Amino acid sequence: MQTDEAAGTGATSPGGAGAAGGGPDGERIGLLAQLREDVQVNGGALTPGTHAVVVHRLGAWARSEAAPPWARRVGRKLGTLGHVVVRNLYGIELPPTTVLGRRVRIAHQNGIVVHPDSRIGDDCIIRQGVSIGAGMGDGERFAQQAPVLGRGVSVGAGAVVVGGVTVGDGAVIGPNATVMTNVKPQVRVLAPPPRMLALPEAVARREQDARGR
Repeated sequence: MQTDEAAGTGATSPGGAGAAGGGPDGERIGLLAQLREDVQVNGGALTPGTHAVVVHRLGAWARSEAAPPWARRVGRKLGTLGHVVVRNLYGIELPPTTVLGRRVRIAHQNGIVVHPDSRIGDDCIIRQGVSIGAGMGDGERFAQQAPVLGRGVSVGAGAVVVGGVTVGDGAVIGPNATVMTNVKPQVRVLAPPPRMLALPEAVARREQDARGR
């Protein structure tokens, strides 16, 4: 991976991480207000991103102390069902146990996998083909390898963030980049540039002749 400066720690705790609606400065909002934010930032009520985040919010709320007993019993079952539908229909694996900040945007669908113990801060953007998960192991080791994204992190298409790493506030993870170490705030992580290789003249002529047949 390439960065604009050396990798390191520096992310603050993800704001808004909680089913009860915490915010970047510690303020709390109600569940309905949070859902309205999610719909707005994800482009309306009919987008896959909205559906994924709303199902997550409801599932997380049903597991929280804010939910009444009846909601905990019914909501967990409905939340599990909604999670399966979103995963199978849109290809977005966002477990209700993931700690999600406010105004998180899932810009596209398909191939998105998020660690169940990850923490994602306010105003983050996640695009298609992104994996935020453990590098290896299971059980306790798996839980310890949950990435943490600070506030305002942008994750490009096809990027991979693995292991117990922290991505600092405002960092940008470029398309197809792989992050396995801590990233300082406000830096860019870029995948190695592709190489352009010219074919030897004899090989190029042979392929051209084959196409002309």
